[in-house]
Amino acid sequence: MVGGLAGMTGGLLLPRRAFAVGVASALRLSSTGARTRLVLELSENIDFSIFRLAEPYRIVLDLPELDFTVGSGGSPMPGATGLIKSIRWGLFQAGDTRVVIDLTDAADVKNAFVLPATGVTPHRFVIDLERTTKDKFLAQVGPQNRIGKQTLPREAQAKPDDKTKPVKNPANTKKLVMLDPGHGGVDPGAIGASGIYEKIITLAAARQLKSRLEDTGRYKVVLTRDKDVSVGLTERRELAHDAGADIFVSLHADSIANKTVRGLSVYTLSEKASDAEAAALADQENDADRIIGIDLSRETQEVRHILVDLAQRESMNLATRVAGRLIDQLRREAMMLRTAHRFARFAVLKSPDIPSVLIEMGYLSHKEEETALKTESYRAKLMAAVVRGLDEHFGAFQSAQRS
Repeated sequence: MVGGLAGMTGGLLLPRRAFAVGVASALRLSSTGARTRLVLELSENIDFSIFRLAEPYRIVLDLPELDFTVGSGGSPMPGATGLIKSIRWGLFQAGDTRVVIDLTDAADVKNAFVLPATGVTPHRFVIDLERTTKDKFLAQVGPQNRIGKQTLPREAQAKPDDKTKPVKNPANTKKLVMLDPGHGGVDPGAIGASGIYEKIITLAAARQLKSRLEDTGRYKVVLTRDKDVSVGLTERRELAHDAGADIFVSLHADSIANKTVRGLSVYTLSEKASDAEAAALADQENDADRIIGIDLSRETQEVRHILVDLAQRESMNLATRVAGRLIDQLRREAMMLRTAHRFARFAVLKSPDIPSVLIEMGYLSHKEEETALKTESYRAKLMAAVVRGLDEHFGAFQSAQRS
């Protein structure tokens, strides 16, 4: 799940992209008392926009898609400086890079501009930050208060007017499975004992599971993301709904302070978490959307109303049955937590009409479990167990439909 990024971090292991519009080759920070300056060297001129996020204090930069060579064989990453505690970046969506600046305190953007290249210097993006009060910072929080070029976030872009609910697959056709590799892009998820990011493990596992499911000839599989890109939690559910998915399976790998804990678990939706740990975990996952500019709080009341709907209850009941079959199969291949079936209010599980489960494949904070999850053969065993569990579920479901 979401892990802390201590100190100054670089890019999120993004591969170099041939179609990136430019290159960010160097990053410099300086502080002169009240003012902290960030300078990013670029291969060409760019447009940009900036907005603020709170709890914790952050400045978010939206830039064209860039190939960051900073800290990955190019110029080194600077350490924490002045008002800047850490910096991270990732592909937000095709064509767009998002840079998140974690702050030590509330800060105001005093200047933000791009200096043109000269005979001896490249283009340089410059942002100056100065300390401000909490009240002034909070008054300017959110994407609606952008500085610079105004761009609509994906959730605000026009969508087709056709709201017709997709027709689910008939019993005699391939079942559509929506696989959801957790995290991605600017959101790395948990960080393992060796430094591996959860987003890398989940995508690798999802690709393996997709291949195994399709090889059976019984399933059609769609991924919420097939590359290192940010996808909002609400958007992940919407993708499943738009595709007419028969089931939604989200893949994750946790990390906690107690490095001796290991084992798999399967989560299904509950408005009341099964224990304090599960509640905290759900809060961390839901907060991931704030990093990419979406506020789930606006949907909470609506979602709670949906939960009392009969369709939601049926989906939750089906998800519970799926979880039981998955646990039975996964237990044959790996160690499970003592309470293997857990309940939490994860946003990705709140689809009103699609049975949804979230598989915690293990703890990246446990060295041996992290090593195993980095191994293709171990992930293959887990994914084979998931296939067997889904086969059992849909076999029993179709038998019940015929009876």
